[in-house]
Amino acid sequence: MIYLGAGVIVYSDEKILLQKRKDNGTWALHAGGIEVGEELEETARRELFEETGLKAGKLELLGIYSGQDRFMTYPNMDQVYMPGIYYICRDFTGSLRPQMSEVEELKWFKFKEIPKNIHEPNRRVIEDFIQLIGKE
Repeated sequence: MIYLGAGVIVYSDEKILLQKRKDNGTWALHAGGIEVGEELEETARRELFEETGLKAGKLELLGIYSGQDRFMTYPNMDQVYMPGIYYICRDFTGSLRPQMSEVEELKWFKFKEIPKNIHEPNRRVIEDFIQLIGKE
């Protein structure tokens, strides 16, 4: 199955916000699949709010991701190819409120503290973001 989606890196005070997924215990960005008729930026905003309780202000395009690292087999054995677009969010409002059905925990990480057990489709996105911030 092909599952087009969008996601967000939330960045504040030199930290990124990650969520620990309930389905596989990995740390991940805030992302999900596009709904019929939805713009990709709307998808990113909706998923961020649903998963974290945060409302995004201005979003900056980070990149469009496809390739072998976007293929996943979930614990229920569903196989999914997930090309996606990712945005950077430095401007947001709201209080952290994890989506109980999908998110075990929300936590801010400095770059050097990012856990090794990252959700594989997010690894390259996070690496690209860290490289971009290093150039600023």
